[in-house]
Amino acid sequence: MVELAVVVPTFNERDNVEPLLARLERALAGIAWEAIFVDDDSPDGTAALVAAIGGRDRRVRVIRRIGRRGLSSACIEGMLATNADHLAVIDADLQHDETLLRGMLAALREGGTDVVIGSRYMAGGDAGGLSSRRLMVSRAATKLSRLVVRADLTDPMSGFFMLTRAFFHETVRYLSGQGFKILIDLFASAPRPVRFRELPYVFRARHAGTSKLDTLVVLEYLWLLADKLFGRWVPVRFVLFVLIGLSGVVVHLAALALFYRGAGLSFIAAQVVATLIAMTTNFLLNNTFTYRDRRLRGGRIVRGLLSFYLACAIGAVINFQVAEFLFALAVPWLLAGFLGAVLGSVWNYGVTSTFTWARERPRPAGPDRALDRPAADQD
Repeated sequence: MVELAVVVPTFNERDNVEPLLARLERALAGIAWEAIFVDDDSPDGTAALVAAIGGRDRRVRVIRRIGRRGLSSACIEGMLATNADHLAVIDADLQHDETLLRGMLAALREGGTDVVIGSRYMAGGDAGGLSSRRLMVSRAATKLSRLVVRADLTDPMSGFFMLTRAFFHETVRYLSGQGFKILIDLFASAPRPVRFRELPYVFRARHAGTSKLDTLVVLEYLWLLADKLFGRWVPVRFVLFVLIGLSGVVVHLAALALFYRGAGLSFIAAQVVATLIAMTTNFLLNNTFTYRDRRLRGGRIVRGLLSFYLACAIGAVINFQVAEFLFALAVPWLLAGFLGAVLGSVWNYGVTSTFTWARERPRPAGPDRALDRPAADQD
């Protein structure tokens, strides 16, 4: 029986795979362990390399995800794919100290603890491997995490931790799976207070490759916080969809002024042009932010844009018809207009979510998938 499963989310980490496995081999000597790499279809061949190694070493396997991305969701899939009693999450870039895994496992073996966290900020820890920019972002994100995490963690942003399989399965159905901070998701989603311990470690410099931190990753973190704060009442994706729709009003008015007052087009012609510009802008913003996990690329953008035009055109008709019907029933004009806009927005969101940004069907697997072994436990 495997006692410890080490889940490693990857995207373009080919040069780090073999050094990480060598370090795990030394750090976990005498422990029954396995490494589950969850790869988001890296173009650098990370999944193919892990699969080749797995052909020689049964402790190593890969889950290759097609058409979906995200560190948190990758960790969840990796943890669901094992029967090990203890589950660890570690980055592939060698910044986490793998020698701490043995101490984490010992703490969980003692009982009475659900999660053991590697902390960079408690006494004995060090975040020296972070650049000044990333350190600033980390500290700001740590303060924001207090909005949803009540536990007194010194390093809630840590991506290096170990938990019991029992606690994970107790919590997994409440997880958002959004963004890149799975630890915050676990603590904010747990149905009861989490029993935890923190162990200090020194955060190292990246071994190879480049950091995945960018503006959109930061937005995903804010998305996670919003989901935990009010997602039980209103889907965060819908809120973002509506906010982008409101920004389209500004774009529409600006374009109308430009083409009617500036270019001298007739009012009707200027309205048509302004409407198309606003709808196109809304589509592009939604494709970049609201549906980042289902982002359309290549030829799919054109098809998606056309379906977005059609859905929003029907939504505009629904908006107008509902508002007119309610107004005829003596509903105050402001309320009638608001309810029409709400129903139109719900239509636009539902239809575009289902058709424009439908989840991509998995493509046939490449030859490296022949070396993948089935997941031990699929929930």
